[in-house]
Amino acid sequence: MKQNNYVLGIDFGTDSCRVLVVDANNGHEKSLGVSFYPRWRIGLYCDEHNNRYRQHPRDYIESMINAVHIALAQLSTEEIASIKGLCFDTTGSTPALTDNQGLPLALKPEFEDDPDAMFILWKDHTAVYEAEQINKLVKERNLDYLLYEGGTYSSEWVWSKVLHVVNTNAAVKAAAYSWVEHCDWMTGLVTGNMIPEKMLRSRCAAGHKAMWHESWGLPSARFLSELNPALAEMLPYLFTQTYTSDVKAGTLTPEWAARLGLPEGIAVSVGALDAHMGAVGASVAPGVLTRIIGTSTCDIMIAEKNEVGDRCIKGICGQVDGSVLPGFIGFEAGQSAFGDIYAWFKKTLAWPLKNISDESEKQKILDVMLNDLTREAQALQPSVDSLVALDWMNGRRTPNADQSVKGIIAGLTLGSIAPEIFRSLVEATAFGSRRIVEHMKEQGLRIDSINAIGGISKKAPFVMQTLADVLGLPIRVIRSEQTCALGAAMFAAVAAGIYSTIAEAVNQMGSDIEAKYQPDTSRFATYEVLYRKYMELAKLAETINIM
Repeated sequence: MKQNNYVLGIDFGTDSCRVLVVDANNGHEKSLGVSFYPRWRIGLYCDEHNNRYRQHPRDYIESMINAVHIALAQLSTEEIASIKGLCFDTTGSTPALTDNQGLPLALKPEFEDDPDAMFILWKDHTAVYEAEQINKLVKERNLDYLLYEGGTYSSEWVWSKVLHVVNTNAAVKAAAYSWVEHCDWMTGLVTGNMIPEKMLRSRCAAGHKAMWHESWGLPSARFLSELNPALAEMLPYLFTQTYTSDVKAGTLTPEWAARLGLPEGIAVSVGALDAHMGAVGASVAPGVLTRIIGTSTCDIMIAEKNEVGDRCIKGICGQVDGSVLPGFIGFEAGQSAFGDIYAWFKKTLAWPLKNISDESEKQKILDVMLNDLTREAQALQPSVDSLVALDWMNGRRTPNADQSVKGIIAGLTLGSIAPEIFRSLVEATAFGSRRIVEHMKEQGLRIDSINAIGGISKKAPFVMQTLADVLGLPIRVIRSEQTCALGAAMFAAVAAGIYSTIAEAVNQMGSDIEAKYQPDTSRFATYEVLYRKYMELAKLAETINIM
């Protein structure tokens, strides 16, 4: 009889922590625990108007404990005893400033309510000016730091965010010793290795977000000092080496085993960013673009090293050796808003309901309204005279990151109705997706098909069919509801010694296909015209400053 081997994939998303227990022998998903961040859920420490999104480390700790307990409650005592390892994936870049013990400053009494001492969520855009500073200095000094970052540094990434805090908050600046990415801190926390200069850092997070490359490490002290001397002072307390997620970072400490209800001493692998783990969970392979479609999108690909050679792919969010699968070059691109655009439109239409105190009644009205809206929008046939929208409501991630640009809806008349506007927004997110695919193909990357994961891929067939029609490519939806956590569980299985390579783990634990969307070729000519209009709108948006 085959020995039971269970592993945990712990996925920290934008709103919640998801803990997936997986049978490592066959990939069967045994149980799931989900816990929403309590402070984040009521909007604490955030300012939407100013694009400030912060999360308290206590949200992560409390939600993880709760989600693990929920997942374990569905298992027998024998099954819990058969858990061999765990691995974290998180949003990114989501950094926090720390003290010399690796404690995020928000966990110290004097900073517990200071947003700048908390984790700065991936979609926080308060550091647009600082990103401009970094890009300008790299260009002026003719440095190589952005060669593998797509050529442009983003306000969504760690150095921009840390620079913004030290530029604007003197108290936090004075207390800061180092910084840590969320995925690395969770691993350090449960293995007892939080000391900044000793903590094992993720190759994925460092390569895509921190300008780390094996040929130079992190940016030099001279470069960082020109931005702000406080950055250079942190450099000795950061890292020079990074690790892929098939590496065992340590073991679960007795304290955390007791708090989580897990066996003491189980393996903990090096963590990574959620999208990259999701691609692994979706059985990523050369020629397959994995799209993680949710509030935003992340597009992940891999390629053989000899296929890429010395080429640096411009305008994307990085190419990193081993960031997805060890031995392959990983590529990241994406859109800064996807589902968030639909949520914005829903919020706009729901504004008259704000005075309804009965939340259940309000939700019933919203559900009916959204179902009607989707049905009517889907019934509309695309036309060359349709409204055209630009999907930059939260800035642009790819190609060529720029969080200062804004969204547009063009062609509105007094006869325009809500379903037409909604359809234009759905098409805009598809056009933005096509621009990414074309950009990557133009630079020699092979894209034969698309695997889709994330909430929208499951819940929005209208959106998915539109995406297939606009891209002109088949889209396969992966069955697993928690593909990011599944990818993390695969790495946990390697760290625990159940499999010797991640390729073996993927082969044994991979999820199958739930649905497939084929492009409707009858709409091709119309979407060609609308896509060209989208591109003209994009050019216009870059020439004007829309406040």
